[in-house]
Amino acid sequence: MARPTRFENFRWLGDKRTQIVHDLDNCDAAVVDELMASRQYAGFGPDSVDEARNRGYRPCSCAGAVAARNG
Repeated sequence: MARPTRFENFRWLGDKRTQIVHDLDNCDAAVVDELMASRQYAGFGPDSVDEARNRGYRPCSCAGAVAARNG
């Protein structure tokens, strides 16, 4: 999946509505497309699942997020 233009250098993208962070390398394109259409997204600096967790986000259930959560 191609990453959204504004986030082409990011891996983790948060959904402000649900406080879930999505792994752009492993999430379904439809999920990311819907999130971009809602305009309720957040990037993290540094771009890591740990930084997303520090801001109160939970990893989604896609494969990469599960690996990051357990690793």
